[in-house]
Amino acid sequence: MAGDANNTDDNELLVALRHPLRRQILRAMVKQDPLSPRQISDALREPLSNVSYHVRVLADCGTVTLVNTAPVRGSVQHFYATTIDEPWVLTVLGLSENGKPAPGGEDEQPDP
Repeated sequence: MAGDANNTDDNELLVALRHPLRRQILRAMVKQDPLSPRQISDALREPLSNVSYHVRVLADCGTVTLVNTAPVRGSVQHFYATTIDEPWVLTVLGLSENGKPAPGGEDEQPDP
């Protein structure tokens, strides 16, 4: 029953996408990857601990994957890339297939 596995993956992805910071992280990564949690933290102006936690959640559900590591000042920086290939996820994120904002996306302000 391959369809059941697909539904399970989609359900995990939907749960992951419920958090607004995770959607912001994915938008950043679709536009430019690979990125480290530190780079994402700096770009989104969010605490590194929060970003790292949510990147781990996204990695656990298979939405992002570790692609590289690099030593930085006595520790190891991890770099992640998105693994999104479902067009509906880009729609949920308010992005087109090329990673650009789509009209009517979540971040778009309504006309007065």
